[in-house]
Amino acid sequence: MEKHIKNTADAVIWRKGRTDDEYEILLIQRKNPPFQGNFALPGGFVEYGESVEDACIREAKEETNLDVKVVKLIGVYSKPDRDPRGHTITAAFLCVPLENSNPLAGDDAKNAKFFKISEILHEQLAFDHISIIEDALKFLKK
Repeated sequence: MEKHIKNTADAVIWRKGRTDDEYEILLIQRKNPPFQGNFALPGGFVEYGESVEDACIREAKEETNLDVKVVKLIGVYSKPDRDPRGHTITAAFLCVPLENSNPLAGDDAKNAKFFKISEILHEQLAFDHISIIEDALKFLKK
């Protein structure tokens, strides 16, 4: 049996919180397995002919109804067991919303909302998304 690696893109969509030193990150609640009911970063599979940046923007729009701008590549995450559906490699991007509006869950998201960083660090997130967020925080604190 031939095995394939799938490419995905994840969006760490952030905004300033109520205070200058506080950040909020947008998470979606997964509607479907794997990790059904868990919170995760917006993201998904790269389609044929699509760049990872464009996939990130598209998935953010589909899952949160927000238009975003890709600011920076956070990193590439490729542990073979990071996704129970099979070997995936994700490119994770730091993004900002282009408008000041509330997210609206769509596609395979049950819910979408901004969380304070302190709230996220205590959540059981899907996949390796807590590691991605921890890496994103290094950029945000600069």
